[in-house]
Amino acid sequence: MAGACQRLRSLITLLTFTTLLLGPVRGQLSTSFYSNSCPSVFSTVRSAVSNALQSDPRAGAKLLRMFFHDCFVQGCDASVLLDDTATFRGEKTAAPNANSLRGFNVINSVKASLEIACPRTVSCADIVAIAARDGVVLAGGPTWEVEVGRRDSTTASLSEANNLPGPSWTAAQQIRAFQAKGLNTNDLVALSGAHTFGKASCNLFQSRLSSSDPSMDATFRSTLQSSCGTASAMVDLDQGTPVTFDTQYYTNLQMNRGLLTSDQTLATSSQTSRLVNTFTSQSAFFNQFTKSMLKLGRLGVLTGNQGQIRNICGAVNREV
Repeated sequence: MAGACQRLRSLITLLTFTTLLLGPVRGQLSTSFYSNSCPSVFSTVRSAVSNALQSDPRAGAKLLRMFFHDCFVQGCDASVLLDDTATFRGEKTAAPNANSLRGFNVINSVKASLEIACPRTVSCADIVAIAARDGVVLAGGPTWEVEVGRRDSTTASLSEANNLPGPSWTAAQQIRAFQAKGLNTNDLVALSGAHTFGKASCNLFQSRLSSSDPSMDATFRSTLQSSCGTASAMVDLDQGTPVTFDTQYYTNLQMNRGLLTSDQTLATSSQTSRLVNTFTSQSAFFNQFTKSMLKLGRLGVLTGNQGQIRNICGAVNREV
């Protein structure tokens, strides 16, 4: 018996040493996945996002939106980055993405740098996840340890991308869509808080401007009517603190100043209004947002020998 216990202790010691030496087991996400294979990954992404923000204050919001649009279609597998070819249709031309999803240049720049530092090691899917976190942090939002170890897909789904939650959806529709992904109402309302920064095109809420919608503050409507001279004009999602990641989004909803129907409905639905009120507290919002981002980042991930590590983010590797 004593000999068996000793052998077990020796095995545990060996496994612990091996994990420390080689890093996390391939096939699972870990915050230390690249500790040995590419230790510069996090600093490289942070530098690129910081530089992007110098020229474009909306860069953080764009990168966060890209992460959501990636993970909600097929999972967090960088399928949203794939370009169309003569024989392949990606997700970039889907209605929710076409001419509105941006930030690809930041991801491509990071990928090019990492291919020099640690070739064929870091997935595009992980770069998108890290960049989304850094975009939030650099805008004044919370931080969290990003789990990495994802691999990139070799497929995309235009049809799924066309069914992403839309700006006119009710709270009930959004709840069902999130539940289908294994996300709950807390996750829905917290992740919707991403609309505390960034912009939206006037055509996404034009119908609210020409009606007597009681869920929109009259003064706010008047301001928007002045700003929306054309349907393609862009306005801040949060008119109060448009480039800061804070709780103003939820305060706006309480005052009937949510820009999109999908936002304002969260304040009027009995299923979500309590959470809107709760998340006006920064600690409550930040705490739930980080938890929800981790859950979102685990959706449908490819690990181990699944998928591939793309050489460039916009195209699937081709065997020679």
